[in-house]
Amino acid sequence: MASSLTFKVNRQSPELVRPEKHTPPECKLLSDVDDQEGLRFQIPVIQFYRHDPSLVAAGKDPVNVIREALAKTLVFYYPFAGRLREGPCRKLMVDCTGEGVMFIGADADVSLRDFGDALQPPFPCLEELLYDVPGSGGVLNCPLLLIQVTRLKCGGFIFALRLNHTMCDAAGLVQFMAAVGEIARGATAPSVLPVWQRELLDARQPPRVTCKHHEYEQVPDTKGTIIPLDDMVHRSFFFGSKEVNNLRKLVPPQLRNCSSFELLTACLWRCRTIAISPDPEEEVRILCIVNARNRFNPPLPNGYYGNAFAFPVAISTAENLCKKPLGYALELVMKTKADVTEEYMKSLADLMVIRGRPHFTVVRTYLVSDVTRAGFGDVDFGWGKAFYGGPAKGGVGAIPGVASFYIPFRNEKGEDGIVVPICLPGLAMEQFVKELESMITDRTSVFITSAL
Repeated sequence: MASSLTFKVNRQSPELVRPEKHTPPECKLLSDVDDQEGLRFQIPVIQFYRHDPSLVAAGKDPVNVIREALAKTLVFYYPFAGRLREGPCRKLMVDCTGEGVMFIGADADVSLRDFGDALQPPFPCLEELLYDVPGSGGVLNCPLLLIQVTRLKCGGFIFALRLNHTMCDAAGLVQFMAAVGEIARGATAPSVLPVWQRELLDARQPPRVTCKHHEYEQVPDTKGTIIPLDDMVHRSFFFGSKEVNNLRKLVPPQLRNCSSFELLTACLWRCRTIAISPDPEEEVRILCIVNARNRFNPPLPNGYYGNAFAFPVAISTAENLCKKPLGYALELVMKTKADVTEEYMKSLADLMVIRGRPHFTVVRTYLVSDVTRAGFGDVDFGWGKAFYGGPAKGGVGAIPGVASFYIPFRNEKGEDGIVVPICLPGLAMEQFVKELESMITDRTSVFITSAL
């Protein structure tokens, strides 16, 4: 991507899009998983769509089409048009006021091809494509969604969205976006109707923690190893079949049936730890986001759009992680993913209530989230599937710099794989690249795909 690309965006005045019809003026409690401290932030998503001459000829304008579809979709997803309030014991709830979601129409003097053949984070001028309307970015008493639709010179457009993460996870957000797309294409109702039922992930009475949740341990930062936010570098790394196969050669035969997610996670955790160079005896952690929808018996209902995932954690001393073979980290990651069960989720909700909804541990912690199957790229507002769809950048969260996403991607050679945005201080990024290159390349492939 042309990371030096600059362009001008002319924005219309921000407006509130309300549900097209009257919706119930009620108060709806979030679940005890939704309202944990680590989800009280805004997360950005971006979608790029190509020009469709037939739609231009028919007078279709993406700004108007999406604005109108949004108003109709909010009749079904009316909690999104409300505002978040905080009650006793830090309990979050949606006041379904019908005030609406923030919407911006815009035009940019740039074409899709100017972004290059390989669209991936970090995106140039993101703050222009997803404008932070003053006063709109808080968790409480602010719009729960901000959407900007930017028309491009070529006839394509960019759909950018900012979500209050307490409302839903990636699966829930894609469900909502797909509903807007269906209605934009002429449907009268979403094919998957939304299900609230947040009580399914509430604490038991009385609450009782029955599983170990090391991810919420309070770890003191005794040696100042929380990553500083100055001099942060954002880069994306591509992993195709060749890179993944090279990694598989580094682990014992009995572990080679692991998933690509597990393998990449072990690799990135190890490389990142070497790059930030904690003291050898210190504990380092990897948090793997695991979708728990199908870990329940019966599974959570189709249409449930709340947060339904856990942050199980693997722990190692820095010395063991950095000096032992990759298979050591891989075994830890594989075991961690298997920890998430229905009982684990119930225990998690109980812990939130008992301990006041704590933040997950961030000291010497790295968090990874796999959105390769979330379906962002399949969202269709009438212009076909997205050329790129997914997280707008890595390192987002209540504590910036901790998280990375695994995003489906096709590179300029037409190879399908996964792109991973990484956010690290400059010197640490240099070391990270060196370590990763030594593990994953055959000395001829170039895997750093973008930098900003």
